[in-house]
Amino acid sequence: MTGNPAHRRWLMLAIGTGGQTAMTTVLYGLPSLLPAFQREFGLSLAGAGALVSGPILGILLTMVGWGLVADRRGERFALAAGLLPAAAVLAVAAAVRGATALAVLLVLAGACGASVNSASGRLVIGWFPPHRRGIAMGVRQASQPLGVGLAAAVLPPLAEHAGLPAALGCCALLCAVAGGAVLLLAVDPPRPPQTSTVRGPGPYRGGRLWRLHGAAALLCVPQFVVAGFALVFLTAARGWPAATAGTVLAVANLAGAGVRLLAGWWSDRVGSRLRPMRLLALATAADVLLLALGAAAAPPIGTAALLLATALTVSTNGLHNTAVAEHAGPAWAGRALGVHGLGQHAAIVLVPPLTGALVTAHGFAPAYALAAAFPVAAAALLPGEPAAPAGETAAPSPDAASAAPRAPA
Repeated sequence: MTGNPAHRRWLMLAIGTGGQTAMTTVLYGLPSLLPAFQREFGLSLAGAGALVSGPILGILLTMVGWGLVADRRGERFALAAGLLPAAAVLAVAAAVRGATALAVLLVLAGACGASVNSASGRLVIGWFPPHRRGIAMGVRQASQPLGVGLAAAVLPPLAEHAGLPAALGCCALLCAVAGGAVLLLAVDPPRPPQTSTVRGPGPYRGGRLWRLHGAAALLCVPQFVVAGFALVFLTAARGWPAATAGTVLAVANLAGAGVRLLAGWWSDRVGSRLRPMRLLALATAADVLLLALGAAAAPPIGTAALLLATALTVSTNGLHNTAVAEHAGPAWAGRALGVHGLGQHAAIVLVPPLTGALVTAHGFAPAYALAAAFPVAAAALLPGEPAAPAGETAAPSPDAASAAPRAPA
């Protein structure tokens, strides 16, 4: 391990991002296997949607607990204790042949992998000073579109040519490699001395964090409506070959990763996480509404809007995660991020089956039109600019860097 603090900081970011990317293929990339699940088990679109919701249900069961583990035992322990068991569970899932057994194992994989959502964010926040956290969390949050894009490009061809077990085995291998990297290379960030203020009411007094949690949960709905059914839209409604659709969606998700980086850089430059978040939420609503209109009356416009929505719907994730961790402070960041993730996944756990049922009954246009209302509500719910977050200076400006704990040389 290098003794250079800057090198170590970026290495920790790479480890956290790698772990999140690997787990994303399972947590959010399985919708790319919807056609494979339908073929393998004879399921309806709604039934296959319920199956891919299994990991999200698992997250709901353990997210807050993993946040507490990260706060008490450290990020390295939490990441390794989640990724390696998740890899083992997925390896078993690749060997089962029944839909019910697979559903149970996917829930268990999500319960293990939930550690990544809390611990990797805390790892990044702990190693980076405030004026660099926007771009750093943008890199870390880019792992979600990268993971979804990787799943879209790799999993459908694997399932088609080598079978569903090969696709699930690929997910297991990614998690095992990421968990091994954590064990070998990860270092917990330095922590400020514990004080009696940790025993106080904590950062939830005043309701600001609850509004951030609620806005983020609302923003997740269009994200999962778009990402979860993009492949189905392009293949069923537009007649694209599955391989072509997967490749195009992989490229669109790479663009989504870039948008997250730009959003983080923007928030660092303007000294605010919330102003960019509000504007991006409104832009998302406009694009998803255009997608609904295109799906109903102008398919080429709908396709273009879908690809843009693939990037826009994920643009705010790094911003609200950073805002939550900064407001919570070092002693509460893991638990606050756990609650934050719990709210988001509670909001989306029924999105795949309900959207599948709505699309089956009425087509894509009503599903997209309904999804467009959620980012508008999120923009309205977002709180104003902070006065002072718990534990450190609020403004993510260069001057605030001196208030953050520095990494040891």
